[in-house]
Amino acid sequence: MTSDPFSMDISRHVWETRYRAAGETTVSESWQRVAHAIAAAETRDRDAWAGRFRGLLDGFRFLPGGRILAGAGTGHRVTLFNCFVMGEIADDLESIFEALKEGALTMQQGGGVGYDFSTLRPAGMVAAATGTIASGPVSFMRIWDAMCATMLSTGARRGAMMATLRCDHPDIEAFVDAKRDPAELRHFNLSVQASDAFMAAVERDADWPLVFPLRAGEAADGPVVERRWSGSGAAVPCRVIRTLRARELWQRILRAAYDTAEPGVLFVDTVNRENTLRDRETLSATNPCGEIPLPPYGACDLGSLNLTAFVTSPFAAGARLDLAALDAAAGLAVRFLDDVIDVSRYPLPAQADEARRKRRVGLGVTGLADALVMLGLDYDSDAARTLAAQALQTVRDAAYRASVGLAREKGAFPGFDRDAFLASGFAARLPAELRAAIADDGIRNSHLLAIAPAGTISLLANNCSSGIEPVFAAVAERRVLGRDGAYRTHRVVDLALQRWQQAGHPGMPPALVEARQIDPRAHLAMQAALQPYVDNAISKTINVAADTPFEHFADLYRQAHALGLKGCTVFRPNPVTGAILSEPSAARVPCCSVEREAD
Repeated sequence: MTSDPFSMDISRHVWETRYRAAGETTVSESWQRVAHAIAAAETRDRDAWAGRFRGLLDGFRFLPGGRILAGAGTGHRVTLFNCFVMGEIADDLESIFEALKEGALTMQQGGGVGYDFSTLRPAGMVAAATGTIASGPVSFMRIWDAMCATMLSTGARRGAMMATLRCDHPDIEAFVDAKRDPAELRHFNLSVQASDAFMAAVERDADWPLVFPLRAGEAADGPVVERRWSGSGAAVPCRVIRTLRARELWQRILRAAYDTAEPGVLFVDTVNRENTLRDRETLSATNPCGEIPLPPYGACDLGSLNLTAFVTSPFAAGARLDLAALDAAAGLAVRFLDDVIDVSRYPLPAQADEARRKRRVGLGVTGLADALVMLGLDYDSDAARTLAAQALQTVRDAAYRASVGLAREKGAFPGFDRDAFLASGFAARLPAELRAAIADDGIRNSHLLAIAPAGTISLLANNCSSGIEPVFAAVAERRVLGRDGAYRTHRVVDLALQRWQQAGHPGMPPALVEARQIDPRAHLAMQAALQPYVDNAISKTINVAADTPFEHFADLYRQAHALGLKGCTVFRPNPVTGAILSEPSAARVPCCSVEREAD
């Protein structure tokens, strides 16, 4: 490694404006700060662990979440967790504004927030206690949106928020269409909670009731059905407010996504079947980029292994991915992320309690597409998907093995229940030796894997491809927000192309294919190949061309559900959000745009 680790001006800019602490003159000093700060959680051999963590960070091999890089060891009153799902919003004005306050306090310390707004009464419903008419969840989301904009004006980092709503909530149509107005809910990502029952009703072209729970003492003035509603531990009686055709609602969701890039879809039943803690929590919301479904007050503690750093002899006939080195790095990264839980600040006591009881972490990968290019594998090929699955299986097994080792050394997470954990959908697929080890020694972390967008930290690592996304563009113009609030434009070259050119090769690497040249079904196929090895979720945007026929676009969502994915986001350039890597006005930059401010 050269004395200057940056081959791109934009990478240096990202470090200087986002991650460099006062007094630091090199990124090596940043690594030293972060490693020592995280190793402070160790009770023995702190200096030795700091040295190991420092080695893990060298050469951009492991990229902790942006909040860790920016905050660890600085002494600032900030959280090291990128994002949170906030507490349940009770359906009364005092509770709603208390939830708003908690969100503001969390964002003030640098955390993004996710909410399930399904607990709020639909617009037009009369409140029995006061006789007032409810304005509905979308109206209250506008208050959150204004709060987020206000936080930006105070100098806080760009706010990131996720809102979900049940597919059987009476205001689901207003939610689906909310962002057709280019000025509406600009600081939110939106996802519809799509249940298996809804998807089956779409398949059958059946009626679909929109419902809301009866409150204590309320008389039913029409049909009543049982539903396990958001925030309820069991099925509750719900009044049928009205009925529509399931396909009509599904088409409305798809048309909005086609026209505005939102909403995404969260397949909540798949999420909960796979949850290793399904015996005690029902998940209905995610962090802003969708890679970690979380319970109320849950937090995401993120880090990504940079697969390009584990390719030996890139572009040569003997190029390979060093799985043994990846295994060792993954085990050490789990210890690093587990330590983050103990050294981080938390905006709210409830967040600290939730994190420490379950000790969720989200170890993932980035640079997949560039690693494939260096290995000579086309992104849309069986060989590429097989290699990617081998890498993720290696990370999964190393992560679980390390977490069992930490449980043996430091104790299992306080909420661990051996039989319930091993009976969960994800744990049932673990190798027999890992299941036996968990049965004998427990496990330190309830969840271990998540694939985040890793956009900004991938820019830091000399513009390697983000997460498991294809190479977006070999060469592009990127606008990055500076500390002064102004945008600067940089010419960026993909890392694999940089390495190819540095080796003296002309033209483009044979396997380098840009995202727009890849069939959207290949995006889905890659996500589906990796999901079985990820206990949280995968943040993945399926990019489609502006001229893609609606019918082809719509079928991607159906395929995503059939493939067992936990969610789906499809982006088509459109008049509302523009095109990725274009230069929209600052007012139109979504909270989790290509800049990935949530990193």
